[in-house]
Amino acid sequence: MMKRLFILLLCVALVPRLNAADLPDLGDVAASELSPLAERRLGESIMRDIRWRDPAYFDDPEIEDYVNRLGQRLVTAGNAPPQDFNFFVIRDGTLNAFALPGGYIGLHTGLILAAESESELASVLGHEIAHVTQRHIAQMFGKQSQTSMVMLASLLVAVLAARSNSQISEAALAAGQAGAIQAQLGYTRDFEREADRIGLQKLEGAGFDVRGMPGFFERLQRASRLYENNAPSYLRTHPLTGERIADMENRVGQMRYRQVPDSPDFGFVRAKLRVSAAQPLDAVRDFEASVAKAGADTAVRYGLVRALLAAGRLDDAEKTLTLLRRDTPPSTFLEIVAAELRLAARDPAGAVKVLEAAEKRFADSRAVRYALIDAMLQAGRAREAAGLARAALQGRSEDPRLWAFVARSEAAQGRRTAEHRAQAEVYVLRGAVPAAIEQLELARRAGDGDFYDLSAVDARMRELKERERERRAEQRRTGREE
Repeated sequence: MMKRLFILLLCVALVPRLNAADLPDLGDVAASELSPLAERRLGESIMRDIRWRDPAYFDDPEIEDYVNRLGQRLVTAGNAPPQDFNFFVIRDGTLNAFALPGGYIGLHTGLILAAESESELASVLGHEIAHVTQRHIAQMFGKQSQTSMVMLASLLVAVLAARSNSQISEAALAAGQAGAIQAQLGYTRDFEREADRIGLQKLEGAGFDVRGMPGFFERLQRASRLYENNAPSYLRTHPLTGERIADMENRVGQMRYRQVPDSPDFGFVRAKLRVSAAQPLDAVRDFEASVAKAGADTAVRYGLVRALLAAGRLDDAEKTLTLLRRDTPPSTFLEIVAAELRLAARDPAGAVKVLEAAEKRFADSRAVRYALIDAMLQAGRAREAAGLARAALQGRSEDPRLWAFVARSEAAQGRRTAEHRAQAEVYVLRGAVPAAIEQLELARRAGDGDFYDLSAVDARMRELKERERERRAEQRRTGREE
């Protein structure tokens, strides 16, 4: 046991920034389960590390838009109390998905590509959503104090270390679970059965094919023979038994049969992921061969457009896309790749024209809005880009992409005070308050702000300095000063 504890401590030391000073104050986790507020704060802390420090975080607004639409469709299917959920993607070929405290749910690209239907992918999301709505993570902390703290360390190490070194992650999990496995094994199985049951209800309520859940999980179990470690990542973190699959199949047998076609976006996302994972010339060859076999398959033709674009064959990509848009209902994926082709052809004005029309049709698409702002900046329309980004911030004030666009737009106009003020908000959202304060000091000295601008800068600086003082005082009080 001491050897395993040493491994755990070593793993913690090897994970960047994983120390007590970086974690939110959770209160007395030994006294009871995590409160919803503490759970959310813990999730936000982990998510900041993933978003800003994990190179495997897949920063693709189009794909993130899709998984959030899919996830929110499942979240709203049921009688659970309203709760914020955020869905994101990790660039990793393993078959895995995970729920973090506070409603953050991650999907590996490998899992998305392994799903043979949208209902199968939705089944995994429904299962993870159920873990969050039933507060399984919070309840695990209430089991007993020492077990809870070990599991917290194991969770953080596993999530943050897995991207850079899977052996560290596995060692951390083994060490973290060694002292608690007997107490927690049955508990975990109960959680998995409950997540299966509620996940199936969400699948049915959201209009998906409920057969997707037992079908996908059974295929994952069969695939375990192909893995050297005897199981896909998802099965190692979500213990799967024949009893669970049989229970899912029995429940599905009592539900109404429904054949559900996949949305076009499901195919577009998978095609885009395939292109991003391959060398451009290899992707072109693969998709050209697939087009020859599948003929007019929309997703395959879209994948060919993206592959040709990545390979620099712009004329061929344009011809293929023209035919595809003629034969296919409008989609954000098609409009965005059309704009990217215009940008690659050094025609930012043409890209803006495409995206302005797309935004009118797809007003709720964040990916289209981001692409339009970026195209405006490349077309020299910085003032309009700033206005569009600031308007979007009215409803999404904690969107770091929008604040970054504002900073770029103001810099392009030579408005230094406004640029540094916007960049300060980017740093705040990254959890880097000292860097944000430094940006506000630069804004104060920029020399182009009026009385109202400087008053706003001073007020925000006072607020952030007070926040930083409170953080440091809390660190000193709890003995966590770095």
